[in-house]
Amino acid sequence: MLNIGAMMVLIISLYVDDLLLTRNNAWLVQEFKQEMVKVFEMTELGLMSFFLGMEIKQDEYEVFICQKKYAKEILKKFKFGKCKEANSPMNQKEKLCKEDGADKINEGYFRSLIGCLIYLTATCLDILNVVSILSRFMHYTNELHLKAAKRVILYVKGTSDFGFKFTKNK
Repeated sequence: MLNIGAMMVLIISLYVDDLLLTRNNAWLVQEFKQEMVKVFEMTELGLMSFFLGMEIKQDEYEVFICQKKYAKEILKKFKFGKCKEANSPMNQKEKLCKEDGADKINEGYFRSLIGCLIYLTATCLDILNVVSILSRFMHYTNELHLKAAKRVILYVKGTSDFGFKFTKNK
């Protein structure tokens, strides 16, 4: 087992022109920033609150990450804002297959919906399995697949406050 507490660790996450840093040693971040400012124009924005559609709430001892805002955008995009919530992401008795006699639907709409759900799995792991199953039907989309995807969205509607919490011992 690796004892990270004995090492100095700097983790850098870069996306286009956004750079996130975390560390186990404040001096390391200051050194890194000083070197970066020599080469790039930089603005420090302080503690992160949003990153790539994820909300981040942090204090000294914990970090909470969720996608509540993104989930609401999905509900609005696909016009599910006024629908009732579902209590589970998938009907356990429902069997999905390529050819089940149901009417075909617009594959572009379904792909867009599944793409949104795939990104949502970053903080909503309880939909990961059903989204994985539904993604198998992106080229053979029918009414039953869309109905199952809608159920996932309605489940997310009721759980959009959920996310990940990372805590550090006080």
